[in-house]
Amino acid sequence: MATLLPDTLAVAPDPDDPRLTRDVRAVDETGAAVDLRAVEERPLTIYLNAREIVTAMTLGDHPEWLALGFLTNQGMLSASDEVTGVEHDAELGVVVVRTAVETDHEAKLARATRTSGCAVGTVFGDMMEGLEGLVLPPTEVRVSDLHALSHAINRVPSLYLAAGAIHGTCLCRGAEPLAYFEDVGRHNAVDKLAGWMRDTGTAPGDKLLYTTGRLTSEMVIKCALMGIPAVASRSGFTAWGVEIARQVGLTVIGRLKGKRFLCVAGDARLVRDA
Repeated sequence: MATLLPDTLAVAPDPDDPRLTRDVRAVDETGAAVDLRAVEERPLTIYLNAREIVTAMTLGDHPEWLALGFLTNQGMLSASDEVTGVEHDAELGVVVVRTAVETDHEAKLARATRTSGCAVGTVFGDMMEGLEGLVLPPTEVRVSDLHALSHAINRVPSLYLAAGAIHGTCLCRGAEPLAYFEDVGRHNAVDKLAGWMRDTGTAPGDKLLYTTGRLTSEMVIKCALMGIPAVASRSGFTAWGVEIARQVGLTVIGRLKGKRFLCVAGDARLVRDA
């Protein structure tokens, strides 16, 4: 199975990991018994230093990157904050992110709201404030690369193909998939990717984020705050997500299937070379 992975993938799904699914007995429309795999959901509580931040229902893999990315995307960790450690206790279902200097995040917790997303789906009122004055790089998005990515990513061995009921997010450069994460919530998958990017020092300016989930306002905001200039999804988009993307100059491509897609924002980046 590993031979089917693109050579450029630094992180890939592991559908054979026994911790991520369990066997479930079902009955089909004819009354026949069917054995299948169902993805797991586990609670993960994220702490920033001594403060409990949120408990998320998550797949369970890459908890350190999920916590690091969540705190970064929610504005609780800035680029200048020095992270001194990320500790995961699997038995307790806890991740503690420690910084050299305690951060001021109590006000953010007071403004927490629920969004239309699944799993974590927690957005804070001042995330929009981070978009003020944001300028995303004018990186080109080649249509031929979109075709290649749609073909390559949808054929990567994944939990989605093995069990379904899961979302995937892949960071790409040109036609190359670089890191692919899955989770029961699309926000979790994006946060894992953000944590990996922060941990590895991966620059966002020439990248595209591919996701299987719909492009809501929070997905658009997270992508923009991560500094990624383009996002593509095989699913659809919300009106507010489109409006925010147009305000910040983010390229949004939806309903990407095969060679078909719809660009609803930032079409000036498109290079129609196919």
